[in-house]
Order: sequence, then structure tokens, then C-alpha cells
Amino acid sequence: MLRENLESKWIDCFVKSFALSGVTSGHIVAILSESQSRPILVELSEHALLRLGAKPVQVRVPSPPLKDILPVRSTGACYALEGYEILLPALASCDLIIDVTVEGMLHTRELQTLIAQGGRLLMVSNEHPEILERCMPDPLLKPKVDRSLELLSGADVMTVTSTSGTNLRAEIKGAPSRGGAGYLCADDKVAYWPAGLALFFPLTNTVNGTVVLDRGDVNLTFKRYFESRVTMHIENDFVISIEGNGLDADLMRAYYEGWADPNAYAISHLGWGLNPRARWEALMMYDKNQVNGTELRALAGSFLISTGANEFANRYTSCHFDLPMRNCSIKLDDLEIIKAGQLVGDLA
Repeated sequence: MLRENLESKWIDCFVKSFALSGVTSGHIVAILSESQSRPILVELSEHALLRLGAKPVQVRVPSPPLKDILPVRSTGACYALEGYEILLPALASCDLIIDVTVEGMLHTRELQTLIAQGGRLLMVSNEHPEILERCMPDPLLKPKVDRSLELLSGADVMTVTSTSGTNLRAEIKGAPSRGGAGYLCADDKVAYWPAGLALFFPLTNTVNGTVVLDRGDVNLTFKRYFESRVTMHIENDFVISIEGNGLDADLMRAYYEGWADPNAYAISHLGWGLNPRARWEALMMYDKNQVNGTELRALAGSFLISTGANEFANRYTSCHFDLPMRNCSIKLDDLEIIKAGQLVGDLA
């Protein structure tokens, strides 16, 4: 059984991670947490910052009452800072914010405010430190991330197909994109660890087609592998039907229906993984309380489709599915970048 001790090797990992994000002696760095945050991540962050000669400041708020009767997992939409708007200017004025809240701040209104006020944020996913050690931020990934973002910026349409029956079309032109190797460069505002993927947030009425989630694909919200096929039909950004006779389809239908929220069915973001250190079988090796699944979003050659909040389409919801898929082929316009689950061309 893995324990969450304050290991010297993990402090070393956090030192390397923060140094890659530009933290140096004298920097004032806020560690943003809540009462349900993983304590070891707070401790490792503080010790690493002290080793670097930085000046850590802990900002800890109580985890808020639940808004929903449904369990919420892996959303990137922590609402622990709601009502604490007075703190945002102070956080934004720090040289860096280390985000170790439970769900993370990636899809929150507060993050947009922090960025607008000059803030920079590194989200450390709610994982056991061993996972973070295995999936360290990697400068060698940066060229592939940068090339992926270049390809997205120059493309009009993404098409995704598979032998299982996936046939999806999404317009890219004008859609905001995001990617990262797990650390912040000088001009970056947001990064997250683990990382190694590129994605974009489709604008309104730009995604249509069929997605077939096959055996071995991953439902990160439930932290389980698909054991039977689930087919989602998508029209103008929204999942309009979910087909399948197995438990996987039943669970997804039940969870979606429980929200009674049309935005729960909407596309959040689409992208692909680039990280060769991310392992498909990793979910089998950890207890559910040890893993947030972020690693599997970055599987090299995978296609990631996510439903839920998309701030760029002005859609907000607490329901979120991250669904990494294997064995798909992806084209940007006529350029194939992934063939049957393998990176090709400039990204190979």
C-alpha cells in the first residue's frame, strides 16, 4: 500500500517542476488549497518552494457545501473560491499560484478573473505523488505541444474516425486552443501537471457526428475502463442519444440524466495526447482515492473527447466527462496527425 509521506524524492520532483515554471529565490508564491485538499500536495509544495528560496503563502479555504446531490469528480471546476472574490487581486499579484484544490480551477470564472488581473496558475492534479513523479513536466514535450498548437491554429476542421464506427467532425477555426508540457513558460498563464496534450474548445454549433467508445477506452469521471461499447450521437455540440446495452451505457445515461441540465450533454473540449510516459493501464495500479486520472488524458496517440463546461461557448455545468479513446485516426483538414492510435508526421 502506497503511503503519502513527505519523501525527499518527491520534494525534489516539486522543486524541478516549480523551477521549470520559473520560480526562483525571492518569488512570492501562493499555495491555494481547501480543507479537503490532499495534505501531502500542500506540504510538498511548501517544502519545494522553500528549497528554491521562494516565499510561500498558504491560502486555504473550507471546502464548500455540496451544490448537487450527484457526486462530482474530475471537473476542473472547483467552486471553493466563490464568495472570496476579495482575495483574487492578492492572489493575482503573486508571482505564481500553485493550485492544489480538489477539483482544480481550470474551468472556473475565478480563473478568468485571475488571468485578467495578471495572475499565473500551475494546477497540480489531485493525484498520489508517485503519479506526479512518473509523469514529470518534460521540456522534451514542448516542441510537440507547440507544433500541435500551430497545427490547430492553421486548421479549419478536425475529423476523427475509427474502425469501431467513430465518425466525428468539428470546426476548429476561431476556437481557443490550449496545450502544455506540464509547466509555465514566460508568456504562459495556465499549466497543469501531469500534462502532455493539446486541445481546443469548440465554438457554438460546430461539432457533429458519432463517437463509439470501445472496450478499453476510458471514462475518467468514473475512473474505469469501458468493457462494452457505448455510442454517442452528437448534433450541434450536444449528445442527443447514448446507445449501448451494457453497464457502461447504463451508468453514463443515469449520470447525465441526474443533472437535468442540457449543458451537461454539450462538448467541452477535443484534443489528443502526446505524452509517451503516460500509461494506458495506470488506472489498474492505483486505488480510486489515489488517482485523478489526469495522466490518461495525455496518452500518446489518444483522442480526448470531453463533455461539460465550455466557457468559450458560454456554457457552465458541474457535470464533466473526460473520455480518452484509443485506436482513433485524427485529421486536421487533410493532414493526418494520428493513425489508428499512433502519432504520425511531425508529432511522431
